[in-house]
Amino acid sequence: MSNFQNTTSSSIIFLLTGVPGLEAFHIWISIPFCLLYITALSGNSLILFAIVTQPGLHEPMYYFLSMLSTTDLGLSISTLVTMLGIFWFNARKISFNACLSQMFFIKLFTVMESSVLLAMAFDRFVAISHPLKYATILTDSRIAQIGVAIVIRGTLMLTPMVALLKRLSYCRSLVLHHSYCFHPDVMKLSCTDTKINNAVGLTAMISTVGVDSILILLSYVLIIKTVLSIASPEERKKAFSTCISHIGAVGIFYIPLISLSFVHRFGKQAPPYVHTMIANTYLLIPPVMNPIIYSVKTKQIRRAVKKILHSKDI
Repeated sequence: MSNFQNTTSSSIIFLLTGVPGLEAFHIWISIPFCLLYITALSGNSLILFAIVTQPGLHEPMYYFLSMLSTTDLGLSISTLVTMLGIFWFNARKISFNACLSQMFFIKLFTVMESSVLLAMAFDRFVAISHPLKYATILTDSRIAQIGVAIVIRGTLMLTPMVALLKRLSYCRSLVLHHSYCFHPDVMKLSCTDTKINNAVGLTAMISTVGVDSILILLSYVLIIKTVLSIASPEERKKAFSTCISHIGAVGIFYIPLISLSFVHRFGKQAPPYVHTMIANTYLLIPPVMNPIIYSVKTKQIRRAVKKILHSKDI
């Protein structure tokens, strides 16, 4: 039993996995993933730069958008090194502590993204239901407090989940089934009872992403109720149009997340590379698509981005 306990030390090395059965094509597979990372990093950086430098975007809605871009950048960077490292250099080894750190940040930025989407839903609810009180409710200091609360909430909820992995013994194969450290994946390698870990992990996700999704849905029920009470069809259309970008961001965050859960639960007969490809892409979809959605659907963001790009051309 003492040998098992020694495997929880910092000397343990996990082996990450690329795309099973398609190892010979890793270089080619890396091309679309590299393009996705470039799009995610450049797009979110551009949105963030536009909001910081353009005074016309110093409003609550865009402050929340800057938080979304920040979490998307963090989510992309969290997986970039290991994923491209496997595809380009077959660098599969990752230390136990590095694995826990990567897992923590992936989970943290995922939970933060969910929290930011909830804050943005609240922003749209206040803007539509209480337009005259909007500026007094969402002050700069209150938005800053919301941002700090999002980080603290995610950290407090996820630290126990990741820290509890240190109590486990790993006496089975140390080969992980993803190109990044995934919490359930690591737990499967343990020969210790993981009931506590499962309970803490499930509680953390239900109390964050689960609660957020319900509150976002409730926000839109109230928004729809308010919009339908507006007499003018043009005003209804205008009110709904301010929510389109946010609805798109919510969809591209939750739909891949739910799809991955269904594939893991019901797609056991699918080839291993299908699971791996879905797991690799679901974390990249929101960071890639959010800047595109907000640039296309939000006139102010589109103008600011064009202005920045035009000034650089000059």
